[in-house]
Amino acid sequence: MKEKIIDDDVLNYDNIDYIKINYDVIYRKIRHPRLEFKTGKLIAVLPHGYDVNILLNKYKNWIYKKESFIKKCKKEATFRKLSDRSFEELKTITAGILRNLTEKSGRSVDKVSFRWMKTRWAGLHIRKNSPLKASLSINKKVKYLPDYLVEYILFHEIAHLQEKKHNRKFWEIIKDKYNNYEEMERELFIYWFKISGLVKTL
Repeated sequence: MKEKIIDDDVLNYDNIDYIKINYDVIYRKIRHPRLEFKTGKLIAVLPHGYDVNILLNKYKNWIYKKESFIKKCKKEATFRKLSDRSFEELKTITAGILRNLTEKSGRSVDKVSFRWMKTRWAGLHIRKNSPLKASLSINKKVKYLPDYLVEYILFHEIAHLQEKKHNRKFWEIIKDKYNNYEEMERELFIYWFKISGLVKTL
């Protein structure tokens, strides 16, 4: 995988004069180009030889909306308070929540690990040779989150035992418990900026 960082570019939008967008370009052996906003940074994932400007112009309104949303989240992040729990306290809390969730689902997570992760709060790995069991990796940044978001993250991951992909069925499972899941996802995004700024200073 070859990564190329592009300098700041100026895009023209309908009803908007100009806006500066910082973005990275990653070239891969893929057929179709795509745009991602990982941890607030715009990334263009392209087939080799593809002109990034074609993609940026095609989705310029979507990019602007996302960029505006991120700016709002970063502003709100300044007003969020972080938990001061220890990693040992985090392990105790997650063990209790996971025990309750897995008992209800009839599935099990036989291994839980904690590590620093760059782009996500947690990740579930379901064993191919034993689909009823799974291992869960939890971002150490979770220790700074309020209890209700820790529980939401774990419920989100355990839901993948029923549905692996983030499709309609998966979000129906989430919505069954969290009718306000979109707000929960937004809060996680806001806290990501708050915590990422703190961790860089540690």
